[in-house]
This record gives sequence, C-alpha cells and structure tokens, in this order.
Amino acid sequence: MGNPSLFDGLSQVLVSLFRIFKCCVSLQKTNLNSMKAAVYEKYGSPSVLKIKKVEKPTPKDNEVLIRVYATTVNRTDCAMLRAKPFIMRFLTGLLKPNKPILGTDFAGQIEAVGKDVVLFKAGDKVFGFDDNGLSSHAQYMKFSEDKGLTTIPNNITYEQAAASLEGAHYAYNAINKLSLKSGQKVLVNGATGAIGSAAVQLLKYFGANVTAVCNKKNIELVKSIGADKVIDYTKEDFTRSNEKYNFVFDAVGKSSFAKCKSLLESGGVYISSELGPLIQNPFLALFTSIIGNKKVIFPIPTNCLRSVLFIKKLIEEGKFKAVIDRRYSLEDIAEAYRFVEKGEKTGNVVIILEDNDNL
Repeated sequence: MGNPSLFDGLSQVLVSLFRIFKCCVSLQKTNLNSMKAAVYEKYGSPSVLKIKKVEKPTPKDNEVLIRVYATTVNRTDCAMLRAKPFIMRFLTGLLKPNKPILGTDFAGQIEAVGKDVVLFKAGDKVFGFDDNGLSSHAQYMKFSEDKGLTTIPNNITYEQAAASLEGAHYAYNAINKLSLKSGQKVLVNGATGAIGSAAVQLLKYFGANVTAVCNKKNIELVKSIGADKVIDYTKEDFTRSNEKYNFVFDAVGKSSFAKCKSLLESGGVYISSELGPLIQNPFLALFTSIIGNKKVIFPIPTNCLRSVLFIKKLIEEGKFKAVIDRRYSLEDIAEAYRFVEKGEKTGNVVIILEDNDNL
C-alpha cells in the first residue's frame, strides 16, 4: 500500500484546489451579474453620491440591456439630486429617491434584447434620453424599445451622441411652441449652455435671425454655431437694448418677462427654460394669453422619441453638433455635479465610463 501521509497530503491539496476553483467561479459569476454605478440613497449635495457595485439590470420582454459608454451630468440631474425645487419630489420620491441611480441620457451598445423587441438587436450602437430618469450613471441600464431610443449616426462619437440630447430636447420643445417664420428675430439669453447652444443651432435651422447673449470668452463659439449677432453681457445689459425681437428665449432662466418685455415686438413672445425666481412663468403664461399683446409661453417638454429622432436627423445632415465643456470619469462624477451646479459650464459635461475589462 502507498504511504498514508502522502495520500492524505494529496487529498488536502485537491480539496484546497477545488475550493479555490469554486471561489473563482463564484467571483466570476458575481462580476458578470454586477456593475459599477453612482448611487445616492438620500437627497443632498454631490457628496451623497457613492460609487458602488450593484446588481446589473435584467431587461423585460420589451426592453434592451445597454452597456453605457458615455452619459452627461445636466441641470435635470442636479435638480433630482437635491430634490429642488420641492415639486421634484413628486417625480423622484417624497422622502428619499425611488431610483438610487441618476442619469437622463446615454450613448452605448446593446448587449441583450427582450424576446418581444423588434426594432433593435444586440450589438447596435444607440443613444437615448428620458427626462423622467434612466439610471444611466452606471455601466449598464435597461430601456424600453418604444421610448426615446435610436441608433447613433455614423458621423459622431459616443461622447458627442450622449451630449446631443438633453439640452436639445428642451430647446426643441420650446421652439416648436412658437409660430416661428424664416427671418424673424430671436434673442437667446444663455446661448452657451446645453439648452442655449442647442437653441441657437435649431433656430438657425428654422431660418431665424439669432442674437446670442454670452460672455466674452464664448463669442467666437456662438458665432461658429450660427449666431448672427452676439451681445457680451459683461459689457452690455441686453435688456436695455433698443432693438426689438419677435421672440426672447431665456435658456438659463436668469432674466424675466418683466425685464425682457420692452425687447418684444407687439405680439412677441417671452419663453423661459425655468419656472422663474418666484415660480411666476406658468402663471404669466395663463395671464398673458388673455390680456396684453406680448405673451409668455411656458413649454412643457414632451415626446422624447420625437426629439431624439429629430436631433439624429440634424446630426446626419451636419446641421447640429453638441458643445462639450468637460469630461469626467464615473469615479469623479461628484466633481462633475459640483461643476455643473456652479452654472458656468459651456455646453455639456460628459461622463466617460471605463471599460469593464479595466475594473
């Protein structure tokens, strides 16, 4: 017979190897079913965001699973993070967030599709937007195929695709509320933000004569995206101008109808991307629709899919290009939020997600 001690030793080695193998398989399975995400479990400043490993979402029959390559941090995300104004809580959760992962837009690649999906297939490069929240500040997300989702044009990158939607959606939903005719004059206040830089380009697409309000450093930028005239707000108060406009689009919500009313032609319209400092714009929209010859329109953005498809068309025609200010990694997303909250960004702030192989 063999040496019992040698046999026992070999048995222990085999048992140890088997345990190591089981651990490796379990770890691999865990990694396959998990992802990194920026998570917030309570409302507050960007410091409440934590990078965590969470469970990868599983798509339903009519949904696709998307590996996110790029997303943005925008004003909508910041409002959801802090739940301000308070009305946001009716969307995001009264006492705490009902979706622990933020993000409203993305660009990436479809990894899997539900059994009822017919419009997309695994491997498709896609981008999309939903202002109710997509949980796209993560490596993976799921999305219904019939919402604001389409394939990425061949002539742009993932970064450009992700930056093309949020601001453009709000700009488009403001402009399409106007009875805009070619050659009419429009002033855009805040022409270098995500909404403003999109508005300048869309207005030019529809044939408007655009005056853009921005600071000195961005004058050449707004000219390059189509502005016919530029006002440097650090040198001139645009609300004191003698020039008249058919429409004034306050793309940052930092002015008011009262201040801009004198700029409007008879029958002119003031439109803002914000409620106003006293939440007055929705009420002014109702009041001025009855009395006076100068109106306020408060646009309620709808139909994300329509916006996404329209922006895709403009990108393919070379009529729209997103402005990108800065890029951050997912690990630095809290810093991206802090920068956006300063209100000084030019265009969009993009989050680049790392490749899974490098985690």
